[in-house]
Amino acid sequence: MKYPQLAELLNQPQKHNTVVVRGWVRTFRANRFIALNDGSTIENLQCVVDFEKADENLLKKINTGAAIEISGKLVKSMGKGQSLEVLVDSITILGEADPDIYPIQPKKHSFEFLREKAHLRVRTVTISAVMRIRSALSFAIHQFFQEKGFYYIHTPIITGSDAEGAGEMFRVSVLDPKKPPTGPDGRVDFKQDFFGKETNLTVSGQLEAETYAQGLGNVYTFGPTFRAENSNTSRHLAEFWMIEPEMAFYELEDNMALAEEFIKFTLDYILKNCDKDLAFLNHRFADEEKSKPQNQRSAMGLVEKIKFVIENKFKRVSYTEAIDILKNSKPNKKKKFDYLIEEWGTDLQSEHERYLVEKHFKAPVILFDYPAKIKAFYMRMNEDQKTVRAMDILFPGIGEIVGGSQREERLDVLEKRIEELGIDAEELWWYLDLRRYGSVPHSGFGLGFERLVLFATGMSNIRDVIPFPRTPQNATF
Repeated sequence: MKYPQLAELLNQPQKHNTVVVRGWVRTFRANRFIALNDGSTIENLQCVVDFEKADENLLKKINTGAAIEISGKLVKSMGKGQSLEVLVDSITILGEADPDIYPIQPKKHSFEFLREKAHLRVRTVTISAVMRIRSALSFAIHQFFQEKGFYYIHTPIITGSDAEGAGEMFRVSVLDPKKPPTGPDGRVDFKQDFFGKETNLTVSGQLEAETYAQGLGNVYTFGPTFRAENSNTSRHLAEFWMIEPEMAFYELEDNMALAEEFIKFTLDYILKNCDKDLAFLNHRFADEEKSKPQNQRSAMGLVEKIKFVIENKFKRVSYTEAIDILKNSKPNKKKKFDYLIEEWGTDLQSEHERYLVEKHFKAPVILFDYPAKIKAFYMRMNEDQKTVRAMDILFPGIGEIVGGSQREERLDVLEKRIEELGIDAEELWWYLDLRRYGSVPHSGFGLGFERLVLFATGMSNIRDVIPFPRTPQNATF
């Protein structure tokens, strides 16, 4: 038997008269009013119990968190706060929740507390709204690329290469950690390991995606990636999801145009399809901002920020121009920046990126042509031999959200770059083969999905936009 979801019921009430609904109890007031929610919508369905006809023992079991089934008549509500309600004919308890120990009670809980109850926190209004928007953004990402003729590919999670060159990777091994086999030099002999070599969890699917772009044209990955960075900030996760398109025959200008179109499409999708969740999160965001010192408050509301990105053409600015702007800015001259800009070649911090977006240009910004020394080996070298064809997209309130580049397609230049950085060319023989056999200009970018969800929901901590956050000293659930 199909039970209508509350989202369907509340959006199309004319289809229903007598209904059977299932969900979890949010609140039960005065032994009469049950606020029921099944997760399909931020809205609760009020179910009105006739106390005189109800079983008193059964009513005692209707507590916050209990799962119940209700049958009754759907009618217009005479009370405030809802347009519809159910006049209850019968109630079935599907699963009890002891009020003395059930942790998600109808009161305000801190997000720190809820992270300790990550298996139950989705039953709260805020986290459920965030997760519905996360789901909608996921769908929009696939829709965008599929409609553009991209092919979705699955790149390996276990890899023998380090795409970023950072070295902060999680090792994958079946060797005995107490007594691993060693070679003549005393080092661990990974030839005796499962894969016959040292392997890790991937930090990026980019290099493998490039191989498929060289055969399918335009491809994208959307999967989990891992960083063993010992960082406990509100912006870092050890396990997160990445969207990484790779496009054959794309140069940097094409890459920037696609990234801008992609971001605007996904954000516009949630504006059109997640209005109730966004309205709630917009209100929550405004309340959170009021509690901050005046100089730390956002200049825009949540929905306003989303529209700001959608409605403004992204400003394209070279790294060199950006450095000149920052060097001559008031915050830099008055030493207000935590990291002062003194010379060309400096790696920009979030405060610099936000200044460019929010204060100087008042529009999302795409920075391009970065110094080669602060970017990865695979980015195409410019003719000046100092900069590479890299690009970063900067957002209000968050700074960098997308990083990408035109990839180096020239074998001799790539080999030289690998040698300069001390990277083992033998480990990348297959990647270099792409430059030996039918090499073409190509480009791509990466977007950390949780960063996008963070921006779209107005949450302040990245741990609250992924179902089960993985951070240093935390792999619970």
